[in-house]
Amino acid sequence: MKTTNFGYLFGVLGVSLVLLWLGVYKFTATEAKLIEPLIVNHPLLSWVYQLFSVQTVSNLIGSVEILVGIGLLLGFKNAKVGLVSGFAAVGIFVVTLSFMLTTPDTWKVSDGVLITNFFLLKDWVFLAIAIMVVETNRGALKG
Repeated sequence: MKTTNFGYLFGVLGVSLVLLWLGVYKFTATEAKLIEPLIVNHPLLSWVYQLFSVQTVSNLIGSVEILVGIGLLLGFKNAKVGLVSGFAAVGIFVVTLSFMLTTPDTWKVSDGVLITNFFLLKDWVFLAIAIMVVETNRGALKG
């Protein structure tokens, strides 16, 4: 199975844009408060609030998202940067998807249908693109 260059390019640009945009937004008090319940309820992440303020944690996450977003773009020209950024993006989206399992009230029944907070579910697609970035750059490095 071969991906088209346009589809790959468009997907990676989209993921980069979202990471950059949300990364910048993490520097606001509004977003810091919005992500607090996600982090405080996560068994692997809740400890960070014992070391840092809510805003500092958000700023750190935002900085990582911005760096990964830039790295994905630079990965078009440098396969090593693309590979590292792809792995980092995979990590971001795996953690984000795990919030669906760790955050209370993420799942509910609406009109008889089990639904989730769809803003988390979108990361399934982003994870798929991040995996494609890893596969593409790994292949490019092998020659």
